[in-house]
Amino acid sequence: MEQTERTRVFVVDDHAVTRYGVVALLEREPDLEVVGEASSVREAMDQVPVAHPDVAVLDVRLPDGSGIELCRDLRAKLPELRCLMLTSFADHEALFDAIMAGADGFTLKESMASDVVASIRTIGAGGSLLDPQTTTALLRWLHGRQEQTDPVHRLNERERTVLELIGEGLTNRQIAERLSIAESTVKGHVTKLLAKLDMQRRTQAAAFAARLR
Repeated sequence: MEQTERTRVFVVDDHAVTRYGVVALLEREPDLEVVGEASSVREAMDQVPVAHPDVAVLDVRLPDGSGIELCRDLRAKLPELRCLMLTSFADHEALFDAIMAGADGFTLKESMASDVVASIRTIGAGGSLLDPQTTTALLRWLHGRQEQTDPVHRLNERERTVLELIGEGLTNRQIAERLSIAESTVKGHVTKLLAKLDMQRRTQAAAFAARLR
């Protein structure tokens, strides 16, 4: 049987125990390959472009800067890089900023080891995700904020409907079932609405839609 190409992962966390733990966890998985680790923004900016990983696991809080800014800067250098933000507590504003910086996922360090591995696999395969608990908390936080007017007028009626359903956390398949249309049609609507809103990531659209609710 032909061996599947492994997902290359780089881990950035200033807490040695956490970093070593994540690395040890990933090294047990045959489909994941740890290609480097760093403990600061400076080290990551030097090493990640050289290692050229598929996924970067980034601590939100680092001693010499923000993991969120690191995510933005790394993706500017490596547009294809996927980023999973790792934090020890649910910081709603940091989560929102991370999504808008281009992060593909956000999970708590307290999550089950299997969940962290699954998150990396999902992101490495091109998917986007947020920890369910964190997503619920984020939506509650966004609901409490003052409603803002956004440029949704650029979307047609069907695109607005798809955007609303993305904000509810539905997958493309679930949206297709809800609207009784093909999943490929939903993907087309998502692509168009992201372009009209000047966004690159589905998670950006989800956060944007939640803010409008």
